[in-house]
Amino acid sequence: MSPRRRSRLLLTAALLGALLGTPPAAAAAVFPAASPGVPLRVATYNIHAGAGTDNVFDLDRQTSELRSLHADVIGLQEADRHWGPRSEWRDLAGELAERLGMYVYFAPIYSLDPAEPGGPRAEFGVAVLSRYRIVSAENHEITRLSTQDPDPSPAPAPGFGEAVVRVKGRPVHVYVAHLDYRPDPAVRVAQVADTRRIMAEDRGPKILLGDFNAEPGAPELAPLWEELTDADPGAPTFPALDPVKRIDYVAVSKGAAQVRRAWVPESVASDHRAVVADLVLRGR
Repeated sequence: MSPRRRSRLLLTAALLGALLGTPPAAAAAVFPAASPGVPLRVATYNIHAGAGTDNVFDLDRQTSELRSLHADVIGLQEADRHWGPRSEWRDLAGELAERLGMYVYFAPIYSLDPAEPGGPRAEFGVAVLSRYRIVSAENHEITRLSTQDPDPSPAPAPGFGEAVVRVKGRPVHVYVAHLDYRPDPAVRVAQVADTRRIMAEDRGPKILLGDFNAEPGAPELAPLWEELTDADPGAPTFPALDPVKRIDYVAVSKGAAQVRRAWVPESVASDHRAVVADLVLRGR
């Protein structure tokens, strides 16, 4: 209903109320106000397996940086879980979530046999951290060219994470992607097609977070912008120390949310800078 039409209806209701002896407040209740938007701060951050611009593993430094964002939902890429000595065999997404007081869903791209029998699997992938409860989650397969296979060929593989979070009663689909890094865009073309297909299966607000390894004007990303709005922070994200290009993204389904602002904080805690966006989820 348009604001002008609603005003006319309210005036009519008030006049009728006066004639019938109905209080104005009761007359207004006949036409309740539209549900207000819900603010949500989201971020994406490639954590480089816990290492900063100095290539030194330091999860305390990354915790401090993530805490300073005051984000409600965070998408992580390059998260190790018991992967190896570079990250001290630790569960990075799990630890960060615990330190920040957030829920977590981890979606491995690779899940390898443990180094020792009975030990945890060595995993590497993406994750969703959320201050809001995660009500469901799924690790989707998209086309990948494995870095663990000596002679790889493009094939479906896991690591496109989806978590449904309930934000003040509203289910919001959050996806985290880490697209192929190679100069040849062929695999990214397939990954974008897979991403769109998977996201099209869901309804309601959708947020895509990730390291796309391509700049906004790249032809292979163009199909994404048919359904999604790029929360453009107006600044590059990589490499963190002296960034020259933006390859990290927050994107939202068109019509589902308003982007109030987006920005790129300075960083030395990873080789990427984060992208942070203040959204307003539109009323029901």
